[in-house]
Amino acid sequence: MTVRFQEGQIVKTGDLLAEIDPRPLNAQLTQYEGQLARDQALLENARLDLERYQVLWEQDSIPRQQLDTQVSLVHQYEGTVKNDEGQIEATKVQLIYCRITSPIGGRVGLRLVDPGNIVHAADTAGIVVITQLQPITVVFTIPEDNIPAVLGKLSQGVKLEVDAYDREQQKKLSTGSLLTIDNQVDPTTGTVKLKAVFENTDNRLFPNQFVNARLLLDTKRGATTVPAATIQRTSRGAFVYVVKPDKTATVRPVTVGVTEGDTVTIESGIEVGEQIVVDGADRLREGSRVDLQARAGP
Repeated sequence: MTVRFQEGQIVKTGDLLAEIDPRPLNAQLTQYEGQLARDQALLENARLDLERYQVLWEQDSIPRQQLDTQVSLVHQYEGTVKNDEGQIEATKVQLIYCRITSPIGGRVGLRLVDPGNIVHAADTAGIVVITQLQPITVVFTIPEDNIPAVLGKLSQGVKLEVDAYDREQQKKLSTGSLLTIDNQVDPTTGTVKLKAVFENTDNRLFPNQFVNARLLLDTKRGATTVPAATIQRTSRGAFVYVVKPDKTATVRPVTVGVTEGDTVTIESGIEVGEQIVVDGADRLREGSRVDLQARAGP
């Protein structure tokens, strides 16, 4: 009959979205109310007859069977009245459904029906799609090897911070917190799903939007960091080329810590201030001379 929302509108729980023609249900309700009135009258009359039969039976004027039949008839009408009342309540519920209200607060999408369209309960498309924006959740995955560290923090009651970045991982869209971790690992990918919740008060996160999630598990202070490109690996472990004061390169085994983007922490092997080779390491050997090339920018 009517559509009461604008496409893209922000709605609250209980807001009226559309109205369905209630006239068939109103007619059905009137019919059931009439049936109820008739059956109530029949029940009242049966009860009066029952009272008379009880007096007559006490006077030994009628057989017991006639009294029992009247008792059964009263119970039958009581059941009929109950059935009528149930039909009336069911119809009233259907009448309530003629006013389609929003079950959640959120943003309505494009309208899927217009006034005058026929709708059915079995329609798969529905009338409109509503998506909740505040709060909104982000689902992301981490390798299964990182599960113990995350569970350890959660068991301690630590509120873990999650940042949502754009596809290029250059612009931070919003900051939220970890809500929960899934209860099983995906064996095909070796990862587990995590869910983070964001208040999204500025609506910068959009339903089904692709984002890169960064989970802050811990903060290492005073850590020694190097570019990831400096790390070389062999069967004996990781190493870097350190430039000595005489401008020659020497192999230095290192213990690699956490990797974050293009930066790697070094647990041991080099000291702060030492120069290491970033470019051209594949052409170096122990003792090779190194030319330092200045470049614009840091």
